[in-house]
Amino acid sequence: MVTDEEIDILLDDLLCIHGYDFTNYAKASLKRRVLRLYSLDKFSSFSELRYKIRTNQAYVERFVEEITVNVTEMFRDPLFYKALRNHVLPLLGTRPFIRIWHAGCATGEEVYSLAIMLREANLLHKSLLYATDLNPSVLDKVRKGIFPLNQMKQYSESYMTSGGQQDFSSYYTANYGQAKFKEELSEKIIISTHNLVSDGSFNEFDLILCRNVLIYFDKDLQDRALQLFDASLGLSGYLALGSKETLKFSGVQRNFLQLDKEKIWKKVS
Repeated sequence: MVTDEEIDILLDDLLCIHGYDFTNYAKASLKRRVLRLYSLDKFSSFSELRYKIRTNQAYVERFVEEITVNVTEMFRDPLFYKALRNHVLPLLGTRPFIRIWHAGCATGEEVYSLAIMLREANLLHKSLLYATDLNPSVLDKVRKGIFPLNQMKQYSESYMTSGGQQDFSSYYTANYGQAKFKEELSEKIIISTHNLVSDGSFNEFDLILCRNVLIYFDKDLQDRALQLFDASLGLSGYLALGSKETLKFSGVQRNFLQLDKEKIWKKVS
């Protein structure tokens, strides 16, 4: 077992030696993932785990990948994407250029989902999608645009529910159990590491999506991230969160108006 105090020691090591700041992540969830990795990698003691984190950069990358949550899928919550398609993209389409930020994009399935929607709305040619995550190893998957072929049936169904009208398979090429998405999508995606805990704003955006990331932060870190998004959005820009996330009781709530019951807010002041 690893105690709460030992978890804090690991977090201090990650921050001081490697620059990864997990000190304001929800502790219960973080501890579950550390304990899982402790068992999975068969450590005999906490000191063995700590030594490896302090001295082995390759293992640090594995550790970070395992304790950050990278579960995602294309067109996750199809009705959310339908609301984006029907209520947000038409308004963004009136702008000369569209900048979109996917914060905490994980392996990038949702980035490609939005790129497909922009293409169908004839907006992809004047859009840039910035895909960022704390974990550089998952960003390699975004860069390649390759996902398991056996997931395409589910993704196709979600795509259709979201209002898609094309043949979903026309967006990728199947090869050896993998689906590689077309370069016309990936060439509009700019990929970079970004830490919501410590890094600042880097552009002014028309739409920011950060879905199912804030639920792993404590309240102070949630507020800090929301203030970053507020500072990064232009007036009349949109912020999209996950199904269990909200702006209620946050310091930036007064600056936004929620669209119907969807987890989409418009910046109004």
